[in-house]
Amino acid sequence: MIRVLLADDEPLIRAGIRTVLESAGDVEVVAEAADGGAAVAAALRHRVDVALLDIRMPVLDGLDAVDELGRRLPELRVVVLTSFGAEPNVLRAVQSRVAGFVLKNCTPEELIRAVRAAHDGDAYLSPAVTRLLLGMVTPGQAGRRRQALDRLAALSARESEILSLVAEGMSNAEVGRRLRMSETTIKTYVSRILAKLDCTNRVQAALLARDAGPTPWR
Repeated sequence: MIRVLLADDEPLIRAGIRTVLESAGDVEVVAEAADGGAAVAAALRHRVDVALLDIRMPVLDGLDAVDELGRRLPELRVVVLTSFGAEPNVLRAVQSRVAGFVLKNCTPEELIRAVRAAHDGDAYLSPAVTRLLLGMVTPGQAGRRRQALDRLAALSARESEILSLVAEGMSNAEVGRRLRMSETTIKTYVSRILAKLDCTNRVQAALLARDAGPTPWR
């Protein structure tokens, strides 16, 4: 059973999310919080596997709570939930230790998938989030481009090809269709790419590719 901490300042939202998560059969919401400070306290008090945090909360917002949890409970997996919009700090969330990033208008299946992925040690960012994030950034300047190219040199030709498609905002399934490979194989490649680049999630890797500029990188 996956033990979850749920933090959102709107009781109705929390009730709806609890219902969705517990319908999965393998997820149990063991603690709730209405602000970031209470979320940190609850995480310290309860033995939870995944914390699902709204990005905007009173007392201590979601991102500050993520930072605090990273210092005090480094093994805890965190999934950020947001309505997104013009969220100014969304890149900070992706570049932190967040294991998942989903929109509040996502499907119940996607929310459950994000929690399961975080619990399993994977990073989950929906294709919609990936595309929105990549649209917020521009390729890096000369210094950043050189650093990115140096890191990308560790990738094989196939890995570089897959990363270039991920950097376009494609999901694993879309990449697989483009390259005529199974989604499972693409997932394996992406995990390998993240490990080689020392990236926590696919958006970090995609941003690195954006800094490197147009392909080919090799």
